Amino acid sequence: MKIFIILLSIAYSFCLPFSYAQSDKPVRIGVDGLSHDHIHGLLNRHKERTDIQVVGIAESNKERAQALSDRYGFDMSIVYDDLATMIEETEPEGVVAFNSIYGHLSTVEICAPRGIHVMVEKPLAVSPEHAGKMAKLARENNIHLLTNYETTWYPTHYKAFEMAVVNQEIGAINKVAINDGHKGPVEIGCSPEFLAWLTDPVLNGGGAVIDFGCYGANLMTWIMQNEEPETVTAVLQTIKPEVYPKVDDQATIILTYPHTQAIIQGSWNWPVDRKDLSIYGKEGYVTAHNQRDLEYRLTRSVPKQEIKVTEFPSAAKEPFNYFANVIRGNFKVEVTDLSSLENNLIVVRILDAAKQSAAEGRTIQFKK
Repeated sequence: MKIFIILLSIAYSFCLPFSYAQSDKPVRIGVDGLSHDHIHGLLNRHKERTDIQVVGIAESNKERAQALSDRYGFDMSIVYDDLATMIEETEPEGVVAFNSIYGHLSTVEICAPRGIHVMVEKPLAVSPEHAGKMAKLARENNIHLLTNYETTWYPTHYKAFEMAVVNQEIGAINKVAINDGHKGPVEIGCSPEFLAWLTDPVLNGGGAVIDFGCYGANLMTWIMQNEEPETVTAVLQTIKPEVYPKVDDQATIILTYPHTQAIIQGSWNWPVDRKDLSIYGKEGYVTAHNQRDLEYRLTRSVPKQEIKVTEFPSAAKEPFNYFANVIRGNFKVEVTDLSSLENNLIVVRILDAAKQSAAEGRTIQFKK
C-alpha cells in the first residue's frame, strides 16, 4: 500500500498539465533580499522568461542592488528599501527569499497575511521555533511555503529514488550516505554580503552543519517518506578557526531509524565540490555521483552499471518555474515532496538536534 501511495504521489505531483505559460500571464514574483549568492540563478536571463516576471525587489543595500542591476539589467526603479513597501507597490503573487536564514521568518510574517506565497532558499529556518511560527502563518493564511534545494533538481536523485524506494530493486534499505560541500565559502569566493550572514551562528543558524547538512536531512526525509529518525548524533568541528571563528566548518550527522541508518557529511573542507548520494539495500546499491551520473549494482552476482540520467520527472526542471506552477495550481505539492513544508519542518528539527548533540556530546532521542 505504501509503495502504491508513493507512485500515485509521484504521478500526481509531476505529471499535471503544464500549460499556463502558453495561456496565462507570467506569474508576478517579488524578491526579498539580494545578499544570498543563489540570487544569480534567478537573475540570469530573467528578462527572457515567459513563466515569471520579477516585479519588485526588497533590498536596503543599494550598492549591492546597483552591482546586480549593472550585471543583469533590471531597473533600479523596482528596488525598494523594505519588503512591505515592495509588496504594496508591485503586488507580487509570490515572493522568493534571498536573505539570511534568520530573515525567513520575517519574510513569511509579511507575506502570509497578504496571501502571498513564499519560497525560501534552504533550509527553511534557523530553529524549530522559527519554523513553527512560519508553518502556522502559512497554514492559517492558506499560502504555499516551499524550500528550495539545488539537489531537488538532480535527475539522478529521482532515478535513485525510483529504483530504491518505489521499485525496491536493491532490497530493503539499511544505510544511506549523503555527502555535500566544497572547499569553503571564503575559499570559493562568495560575496562579502553573503559571507556576512553565512558565517554567523545567529543569522545562518550554524556553519557547515546548516549550509550542507540540510541537503542530507532533506533527502533522507524524502527517502524515508517523512518517517522521523529515532536518534540524531552529530560531531561538529572547526578545522579552520582562522577563517571561520564563529561556526563549524565540518559536520557529521548520523540518523537512525528502526532498520536504517543515514550518515550525512557536510563540509567546508572537501578538496573538490561534491553533492552525492548512495543508497544501500540488502541486495545492492545505487549511487548518484552528481546530477547526471548514476551507478548501481542490483546484486552481488552482477557487475556494476553506470548510466547517464537526463530525464527529469517534471515539466518544471528548475525552482522558479516550479514555484510558478504551484502558484497557478498546475502542480500539487505532496507532503513528502522535497520542497514541502512537512519535509522541511522535519529537516529543521534534525539540524537542531544535531547541534544539540554536538554541543552536549551525546545522542539525542528525536521527539516531537
